[in-house]
Amino acid sequence: MRKQEMDYIFTQMLDSHQDISDLNITVGRPLQVESSGELLPVETNPSFAELTPFQTEMFALNLIDHDRRLTDHLIHHGSCDLSYEVPGKARFRVNIFSQRGSYSIVMRKMASRIPTIAELQLPDAFYRIAKEQNGIVLVVGATGSGKSTSLAAVLNEINHKKSAHIVTLEDPVEFSHSHRMATFNQRELGKDFESFPIGLRAALRQAPKVILVGEMRDRETMETGISAAETGHLVLSTLHTIDAGSTTINRILGMFPAEEENLIRLRLADTLRWVVCQRLLPKIGGGRIAAFEAMSSSLRVKDAIIHGETEGRTFYDIIQAGKAFGMITFDEYILKLYTDGMITEETAKAYASNRSIVGRGIDVLKSSKGEKTTPLGKLKMDNRYGKQKVWS
Repeated sequence: MRKQEMDYIFTQMLDSHQDISDLNITVGRPLQVESSGELLPVETNPSFAELTPFQTEMFALNLIDHDRRLTDHLIHHGSCDLSYEVPGKARFRVNIFSQRGSYSIVMRKMASRIPTIAELQLPDAFYRIAKEQNGIVLVVGATGSGKSTSLAAVLNEINHKKSAHIVTLEDPVEFSHSHRMATFNQRELGKDFESFPIGLRAALRQAPKVILVGEMRDRETMETGISAAETGHLVLSTLHTIDAGSTTINRILGMFPAEEENLIRLRLADTLRWVVCQRLLPKIGGGRIAAFEAMSSSLRVKDAIIHGETEGRTFYDIIQAGKAFGMITFDEYILKLYTDGMITEETAKAYASNRSIVGRGIDVLKSSKGEKTTPLGKLKMDNRYGKQKVWS
């Protein structure tokens, strides 16, 4: 299969539906696209009713394009990452992986233009992040929740406001930043550096003010990132966790041996500036909308990182009380989306961190509008309950 033939098939897939985020190539299934969070089959010419192992392998080999490093990584590690472009149409972040003796491919479509914080309607926390001078900032969430896009918007804001040297370490490079006030050097894993720890250590000698690390994948990368933050750099990165508080802190601590926990807690408390978590929710009328939870550095946050959470001093409690610092919980943000008519009541409750809090908030809102807050009908007292029945 030649590149032109592959590009023709990918173009048909891209034109098949609106709001496409991923192309999926899996044995035993037709070609599929993910549109608004739903995986849908695609009819193409030539037709692929059920992909065979040979066909998916041909796609994989043509995407790898004789790259020895990628081939070695796929064979020995079971997967590999690369970038691919359909000229004039789209760029993709590609993951090829083996499963049950065959290959599958997921191609994440990357935005062609760098969005701004305002265009993405990101919370105020992201403007504050762009003003930070040093420390670590983590944007966390599930795969495909838009973490890289949010960080690109932060870098775009810095690019328009600060004269600084920015080094990015990515796998692969997703957004191509032009030089405005800032100077960008964007490096790609496998092409420009061997691993994130090696690339991050090298970045410390490249005189950057801001360092973007695609993902904090392991202990060595996290430790080097903390060291970079301690020496006055602003380090931006991502992590796969489900909230901005306890799961993120525990995930970081879990990367290190137990005997190092107290030291890491102290270093993390000194360097962590922001943790922002993202979730994508189904939107009324179709599509998806992002909900956010943001935790910034404060004395209470630092104390909870160093000594751990206690009754009445959980990260959730701290975030809930930290509005003055730009903090917000998922539940508060979800209630705002519901109030604005962006999501349904069912979606609000399904994606809430604390369903009782969201439920009470929805009831208060309904009561203020004169709407029913319970499905129960008119109730009346049972005056006969407990009284002995008189037989005639």
